[in-house]
Amino acid sequence: MEFCVFTEPQQGYEYETLLANAQAAERLGFDGWFRSDHYLRTGSSVDGLPGPTDAWTTLAALARETSRVRLGTLVSSVTFRHPGVLAIQVAQVDRMSGGRIELGLGAGWYAEEHAAYGIPFPEKRFGLLEEQLAVLTGLWGTPLGERFDFAGTHYTLTDSPALPKPAQQRVPVIIGGMGPKRTPELAARYATEYNAAFARDENIAAAFGRVRDAAEAAGRPDGDLRLSTAHTTVVGRTEAEFLMRAERIGADPEQLRRSNLGGTVAEVTDRIGRLRDLGASRVYLQLIDLEDEEHLELLASEVVAPFR
Repeated sequence: MEFCVFTEPQQGYEYETLLANAQAAERLGFDGWFRSDHYLRTGSSVDGLPGPTDAWTTLAALARETSRVRLGTLVSSVTFRHPGVLAIQVAQVDRMSGGRIELGLGAGWYAEEHAAYGIPFPEKRFGLLEEQLAVLTGLWGTPLGERFDFAGTHYTLTDSPALPKPAQQRVPVIIGGMGPKRTPELAARYATEYNAAFARDENIAAAFGRVRDAAEAAGRPDGDLRLSTAHTTVVGRTEAEFLMRAERIGADPEQLRRSNLGGTVAEVTDRIGRLRDLGASRVYLQLIDLEDEEHLELLASEVVAPFR
């Protein structure tokens, strides 16, 4: 299994903290370091100071200050960037990283951050997501020397040189969501990875089943579409240590246990084992407190290590 650190910088972390966390994750053997793509803090328990950092600006810098760990978003919103611009950004950062970038892309959900920064937030966004995926994969997949054209309902590209090209032949694209029909079909058409987040085992099993069926119907080889999960992660060597960390981030301990990765080391490793049995080959460990390096070290040595 692969294990990636998943961060929420909009909660109040500057680049220096993100850099230290990403370099620690690399040093401790994690496979990837991912970040949310938000411009406004979530929840009322934090003030979000000193303010948000832009996801792709951050990843560009981290691409030059790390050497092994994979980097990406979970997930970027289609409302934030035109697909032609996003294609250039991702390709450039992928080249800067030596081919370590992954793109998580979603329809967006947080109306308040759009209002706060004057970003349009249309009521219907799934069509935007579908067309952006077609444009991104089309631009990256166009052979050198050829041109790319696209005429959709939302986007039109004419006679594009489809440059620059990413370092990777195929940039991994992550699609998430628990929708019963359109999401699995979209993942089967465009994604290299499907992610089920913050859900209980029975809901993850059902979502994985729908995505497997859609991938088979699309003619994809068995195992070609990676299955992953993401969970808020709070672990302690003891119950008291777990409760202390949960309180520090304002999380409900029982909710952490039900749908996420919360509890003692034994409890969390047991849940990860069940996720593996359901078919997850990658788990994103969402860490809210990025300054608790002891927590990161505990996860690496006692939670991740048994699955290597």
